[in-house]
Amino acid sequence: MKKLLRFFADNLVVAIFIVITLAAVPVSGLSLLSIIQEIVTRIGRNCFLVFSLILPIMAGMGINFGMVLGAMAGQIGLIFAVDWNIIGVPGLIFASLIAVPIASLLGWLAGLILNRARGREMVTGYILGFFMDGFYQFVVLYLMGFIIPVHSLNITLSRGYGIRNTLTLDSVRQSLDRLIPLRIANISFPIANYLIIGVLCLFIIWFRQTKLGQDMRAIGQDQKVSHAAGIPVDRTRIIAIIISTILASLGQIIFLQNMGNIATYNAHKQTGFFAAAAILVGGASVSKASIPNAFVGTVLLHLMYIVVPRAGTNLFGSAMIGEYFRDAFSYAVIALALVLHAWRKRAHAERERESFQNV
Repeated sequence: MKKLLRFFADNLVVAIFIVITLAAVPVSGLSLLSIIQEIVTRIGRNCFLVFSLILPIMAGMGINFGMVLGAMAGQIGLIFAVDWNIIGVPGLIFASLIAVPIASLLGWLAGLILNRARGREMVTGYILGFFMDGFYQFVVLYLMGFIIPVHSLNITLSRGYGIRNTLTLDSVRQSLDRLIPLRIANISFPIANYLIIGVLCLFIIWFRQTKLGQDMRAIGQDQKVSHAAGIPVDRTRIIAIIISTILASLGQIIFLQNMGNIATYNAHKQTGFFAAAAILVGGASVSKASIPNAFVGTVLLHLMYIVVPRAGTNLFGSAMIGEYFRDAFSYAVIALALVLHAWRKRAHAERERESFQNV
């Protein structure tokens, strides 16, 4: 009985989301075929971003809300790809080559800061994202076209410098999605996206078996013991954040090429929030996450995003109320997951205390 209760408590968030989505599917009025098509598309679009959170969690740093720094780097890479008018997959590769060095630098700076905020990494990463957003907007709004060369007048503001609020990505739009086309029963599968996600999964599995991966797992379990064992704790934590930030930059490029446009000053802001919500919905916590958590969470969260707004619209006759439903459930799942993690941590500490007293 205790094992059953513990299993239910560990998977409470997943169970709540399954119940909500199953109840909303018939009310939404959407056909099963359209729901499957949306899920297939969103998995290929969003999974890479969610997977970028796994390594910092494994290293005991919690959810890397600072991944928005990587999203900013990815957007800068796409801006240059559009400016240089590099078409198709080569444009995405070009954007990645620009984004990765920027993301590496930002990840290194973020890692240094998070090491000084030990135990408060998540809130520090969240605030760091706000701070760097101001710097990003300064670069994009004032420096690009004024100091940083921008050749295309179509992407600059009328004053001659600064990037427009919205950029169309016609040169690279869905170029990855359509690279290996596959259509089964009127459902289009972005095979190239899935292959890249599969490679990332293999990389994570391989990385866990390496010396560096084992060090991250040890640090996630106990930093003091790891330091005593000779593991360079600070350096390893910085590497985890750098890799996460690089993956986030690549994930943002994959995400935006599917969307087909960039909201230059806003597209990155909710990246960390939605990725965190997805991995928590999948049953992960701030101290433990796996590949199945990321995948299941992406499916469940986006299934809710598809059916709940439509169900709210049909029930109350207002599309805005449907959007409120979606946002309310998204914020609620993060709050619930964090509360459950704190409760489980406290219960575990009490069980250990009782075991020592019995001895």
